[in-house]
Parts: sequence; C-alpha cells; structure tokens
Amino acid sequence: MAFHGSSRPTVCGNLFPGSDLGHKYFCVNTTTGTTSTGGGAAIPQPHSNPASEVPSPAEMEPDRPIGYGAFGVVWSVTDPRNGRKVALKKMPNVFQNLVSCKRVFRELRMLCFFKHDNVLSALDILQPPQIDCFEEIYVITELMQSDLHKVIVSPQPLTTDHIKVFLYQILRGLKYLHSAGILHRDIKPGNLLVNSNCLLKICDFGLARVEEPDPSRHMTQEVVTQYYRAPEVLMGCQHYTSSIDVWSVGCIFAELLGRRILFQAQSPIQQLDLITDLLGTPPLSAMASACEGARAHILRGPHKPPSLSVLYMLSDGATHEAVHLLCRMLVFDPAKRISGSDALSHPYLDEGRLRYHTCMCKCCYSVPSGRVYTRDFEPPADRPFSHNYEQSMHSVWQGKELIHRFITEHQQGKRVPLCINPQSAAFKTFIRSTAWHSSKVSRKEER
Repeated sequence: MAFHGSSRPTVCGNLFPGSDLGHKYFCVNTTTGTTSTGGGAAIPQPHSNPASEVPSPAEMEPDRPIGYGAFGVVWSVTDPRNGRKVALKKMPNVFQNLVSCKRVFRELRMLCFFKHDNVLSALDILQPPQIDCFEEIYVITELMQSDLHKVIVSPQPLTTDHIKVFLYQILRGLKYLHSAGILHRDIKPGNLLVNSNCLLKICDFGLARVEEPDPSRHMTQEVVTQYYRAPEVLMGCQHYTSSIDVWSVGCIFAELLGRRILFQAQSPIQQLDLITDLLGTPPLSAMASACEGARAHILRGPHKPPSLSVLYMLSDGATHEAVHLLCRMLVFDPAKRISGSDALSHPYLDEGRLRYHTCMCKCCYSVPSGRVYTRDFEPPADRPFSHNYEQSMHSVWQGKELIHRFITEHQQGKRVPLCINPQSAAFKTFIRSTAWHSSKVSRKEER
C-alpha cells in the first residue's frame, strides 16, 4: 500500500527538504539545571543529557513551515529529549479577546482529549512562562510526512486500494469525533495528514466545536473551506449538525476519484449553483432552514434535473458501489444525508477496512497462527467531549489563568518539560514566519 514512484521510493517522503530545527531551539527544563529570563523562557545549563549537546550549524538551521492551519503555524522540529522529529504548532493571538481565548482553549483541550489513531493529538505542550508574560501556546504533535491535498495534485498514481483505505480512515476518525459530540467544520484534503504507508490522521481543530443540541441556538456560517462547504451552510442555515462534515468527506471522495475538485466555484452563490447542477433543484422541504435570499435564488432559476450519472465519468474507479456511496454523502437535505457511522457499513469500504486492519492499525496484532483482530474496528469515543469549562470564562484574564493552570497540570508527573530558547539561531526565523501569519489571521478576524 505504500506509494511508489519511478525516481524515489515514496511520494510522501522528502517533501520538506532541509534540516529540522536544531536541538538548541528548545530548552530542556529541569528543577536544578535552568534559570529563567525574559518572562520565564528557560536558558539551558550544562548537564549530562546527550540530547542537549550543541548541534552542528546545519542542524540549527530551521526547516520551512510545513503547514498553516486555521489559527496557527506548524513547523518541523526535533525533540531534544529523544531526537524524534515532531511537529510544533504555535497558537498565536491567544488572548486578544475572549472569543479567541475560548477558541484556543477549546482546541488545546481537544488535542489533549483525543485518543484515536486517525485523529491527531497532542504529544506534549511546551512549558508556559510566568502568567504575566504568557501570550502564546506551543503544542507538539506527531509529525506526518504529507497531506492528502499534496498527494491528490501530485503525479503519483492513486489506485482504488489507496482511495478505499484513505476514505475508510477518514470516516473512522470522523465517527470518533462525532461520537464525542465534536464537529470538525473544516474537513478538506489539506487537513488530512498522511504518511508514505498510507496512514491518515485528521488534523487542525481551530474551527471545531461541540455539537449544539438546541436548534434555536444560532451557529456561525463562517466555517468550512468553500469548495467543501455543505449546501445548508451555503444557504445561511443558522443551525447545522455533524452532517456538514459528511458532505465535506463526500467532496473529498469525489476528488480522490477524479483528481480534481468537484465543486470549484469563485463565490458561494456559484458554489451553490454547481451543487444544484449536479444534484438538481432541491425540493422546498430540503430548504426549510435556508435564509430567504438563498431560497429565492434557487426558486427563481430554471428547474434543474439531477445529473448524478456524470459521477461515473470521474475515473475508472467510479464503480457502481463507489458512486452509490458518493450519492449517499452528497445529499442536499442534511436530514437525509448518510452519517459517518453508517457510511462505514457500506460495502465499498469492506476492502479498505480489511487492508487497514491487516497491516496498518495498532488495534490488531499478528501471532504465529495468524492475525488477531479487535472486536471493534471503528471504536467511538469513550465519553463526550465536555466544554463546560467555557461557562466559567467571563474575561480574557480569567481565560489566561485557566489555560495556564491547564497546561501546568497537564505536565505534572510527565517527562522533563520543554520550553522555547529565544537565544537559538532558529528562533528568529520561526518568529518571523509565525508573526507574518499571525498578523494575516488578525486582519481576517477583524473583518
């Protein structure tokens, strides 16, 4: 199942040339071996840990950024405690306002909550400075080699087996998130990390939130990258469910089959027109929650019949089973759209499930007599994700205290904590890239 190419062993390998940030980028903070300056940033002192040895100049050179999320920047770094390459995500502008504070704390708690092979989770959180100087958060996660967008646009062949095992893992991770009551709200190929062995993890929870059970409570429509945005969101629906994530997965499924974006429009209105070109004019019952303007736009246009048969032209992999599942995902009415859990039971994914659990998963294992399979191939979350803590956040300073306490308690009893070393050669380059992105996000938030 690994990707093979003519010039190198895998398409996912070596996507990010250059060295990782060197060991001096971090401080290994111990109770006897550090001092603090500049708001609590630790400066390393000599000690016997071989991982703290001064690296060569080449090792100190920073790698280029490996990703920009909805509200953060991700770099490839080296953990000095074990020499392992990991991903470092900086969450800037945390305490600009109460909304930003709640959003970042929500994402941080989610990353620490997740325990699933197809969902990215936090490996560690860097030690915060003293609370008066606490302005940003750094989270360490597993480093993946590429993302699904890069794979789709590459010349690398995508076989039916690749598509099935990718789609299976996306839905497997999505079932876990939805069972915890979490809506991702930005499922797209760039937020699906992959390794050369085809292992996939859902990432970037900057727009994620807990599902709202009260249909009278309004939810923001400023979610989901436009090409993967569900029609109910495009039509101004003020309350939506986990079905918006399933629509996004359907768009990605079609993109895997055809190697091109299914609904690539210049504006939300044109996006809606492309959707109705394929699905046909929806009945009034499917537009019950739409805003008046969107409903009027649909009704004043000519009646469109469905043209779903064009999906068979996506590629040779668009078989009857594939198109049947795709049509269950790309349903205009969210109430009639298949759920992520039910989609996993579709026969199209049987081979993807078998391949994943035969040689890729951690929940099954091999013995001399054969393979021992888990009892639950797609386990749900063991409990819902709770956001009750947000009710006690009434000011930015209160939020800062809660986040600072959460990180400090999260580190208790664990391995030696890390913090940023502002004296390292890599630090200035890292700050420049993140500061540029932070200002860009700030301007977007102001609008």
